[in-house]
Amino acid sequence: MRAVLTWRDKAEHCINDIAFKPDGTQLILAAGSRLLVYDTSDGTLLQPLKGHKDTVHNDAIQCVSYNPITHQLASCSSSDFGLWSPEQKSVSKHKSSSKIICCSWTNDGQYLALGMFNGIISIRNKNGEEKVKIERPGGSLSPIWSICWNPSREERNDILAVADWGQKVSFYQLSGKQIGKDRALNFDPCCISYFTKGEYILLGGSDKQVSLFTKDGVRLGTVGEQNSWVWTCQAKPDSNYVVVGCQDGTISFYQLIFSTVHGLYKDRYAYRDSMTDVIVQHLITEQKVRIKCKELVKKIAIYRNRLAIQLPEKILIYELYSEDSSDMHYRVKEKIIKKFECNLLVVCANHIILCQEKRLQCLSFSGVKEREWQMESLIRYIKVIGGPPGREGLLVGLKNGQILKIFVDNLFAIVLLKQATAVRCLDMSASRKKLAVVDENDTCLVYDIDTKELLFQEPNANSVAWNTQCEDMLCFSGGGYLNIKASTFPVHRQKLQGFVVGYNGSKIFCLHVFSISAVEVPQ
Repeated sequence: MRAVLTWRDKAEHCINDIAFKPDGTQLILAAGSRLLVYDTSDGTLLQPLKGHKDTVHNDAIQCVSYNPITHQLASCSSSDFGLWSPEQKSVSKHKSSSKIICCSWTNDGQYLALGMFNGIISIRNKNGEEKVKIERPGGSLSPIWSICWNPSREERNDILAVADWGQKVSFYQLSGKQIGKDRALNFDPCCISYFTKGEYILLGGSDKQVSLFTKDGVRLGTVGEQNSWVWTCQAKPDSNYVVVGCQDGTISFYQLIFSTVHGLYKDRYAYRDSMTDVIVQHLITEQKVRIKCKELVKKIAIYRNRLAIQLPEKILIYELYSEDSSDMHYRVKEKIIKKFECNLLVVCANHIILCQEKRLQCLSFSGVKEREWQMESLIRYIKVIGGPPGREGLLVGLKNGQILKIFVDNLFAIVLLKQATAVRCLDMSASRKKLAVVDENDTCLVYDIDTKELLFQEPNANSVAWNTQCEDMLCFSGGGYLNIKASTFPVHRQKLQGFVVGYNGSKIFCLHVFSISAVEVPQ
C-alpha cells in the first residue's frame, strides 16, 4: 500500500472535524468557528460558512452524530447530551457523569455509544437510556477520545472500535463484550474511523500521521506524515481516498493504492487477500485454501510444493502435506525470524532468493546467506525455471536489457543475451532453446538462445508465456487482446482484459485486477 497526495490546503484554525457528502463529491470541515466546503476532486474551496450564534447547551459542544435511520441528531457536551428529532420541538436532554468526548450511532440507528473523559463508554438506546456500560482500564487516565461502529453489513454483530488516551485501540460487541485483546499504540489517538465497507480503519493523533489498520487492528502502513497532531481523518465514501485534518489547519487529501501481491507456479496461484491473508487457488480444480497470517503480507512466492510468505519481521516457508497434485493442505516447514527489505522474493526447494535493487541473495531456510550475485543494472524480473532441488536455475532480466541464467549452487551468472531495451517480462520455452521477452516499449521479442538470433517480434504486449507442453506455442497479452503464436503461423487474436501469467496445454491463465481465470484455447 502506498499513499499519493492528491491535494492540500491550509485553513487559519485547527481542523476539528470533517464530514463527506454521501456521494463523496464534497467535504465539509469545521475549522475554528467556520465551516469550509471543498470540492473533493481538486481541493477547490467552494464556500466558507459561519457557525450559528445561539447557544443550545450550557457548555461547549464536544461532538455530534446523526442517526442514519431515525434522523435524530445527538449533540454532546461536558455535562449532558441532547437528542434532536424532526417530530419534536423540544430537545430531549440527558445528564452525563463525565465529559463526553465522542459519540457514534449503530448502523440500524437503535443505539448510541458515548465515549467519556473518565474512561467509560456508555451505550444508550434511542430514548437516551443506558443499556451497557464499558469501563476501560485506567479510568480517567484513559479518556475515550474517539469511537466508531463498523459500518459493514456483513458482520454478524455490531462492532465498536475504541481509541483511548491510555494509548490503546480496542473492539467491543454491542453487549459490552471485548473482542480480542487491546492493541497497544505509542501515541495518543485523536481520531478513528472506518472505510465505507468496514474493511480498514484509519487512526491518527499525536504521532503526526495517519495509519491504516485492518478491521481487527493490525497496522498496515502510513497514509501520510504531517507537521502537527492529526485531529480528524475520514475515508471518502466507496473509494480509496482519505482526507486528513490537522492542528495547524492543514487539510490533506490522499489516494491509497493497493498493489497486487501474488505468485504463480503452473496451476497454483497464491495471492494476498485482506492484506493479512494468503489464498492459494488451484486453477484446474478451482479449490482454494486460506492461510491467516494476522500480519501484513509483504511478498509471496510459490514453487512446486513450497510457499514462502514474507511478513514484516519474518519469512514463513510452507510445504504441502503430500505429493498429490491436487493436495491443498499446507503446513509450516521453516520460519526465518528476520526483517528483510527486498523488491522481489523467490522460493526454491531448499532456498529463498531475495532481490534487492541490483543484488540477489540466496539464503537457506534457516536464514543463512549461502551466495550473492551483483548485477550491472536494476533487476526487473526473476523466475525459477526448474532443476534438481538445491541446484535450480533462475532467469533474470535487467533494466539495461541484459538477460542472465543463474544456478542456485553456482556463484557465476551466465549471460544469455543483451538487448537494447529494458526487460519487463521473461519466459523460456519448454526445451529451453527459445526466450520470449517483453520490453519497456510493449514489444514481445523472441530469440534463439544458442544463436542469439531475433526470430520475430510483435507489438502491444504487456506479458508473455510459453506453452509448457508445446515447444513452439506462446501467448502474449496487451491492448485488450490475447495473442497466440504457433511456430511461424500468423498470430491468432481474441479479446481479453488483463495479463497472461501462464500457458499449459489448452489453458491460458490470465490475471485481471485481483482475480485469475483460465481461458480455453484451441491447440
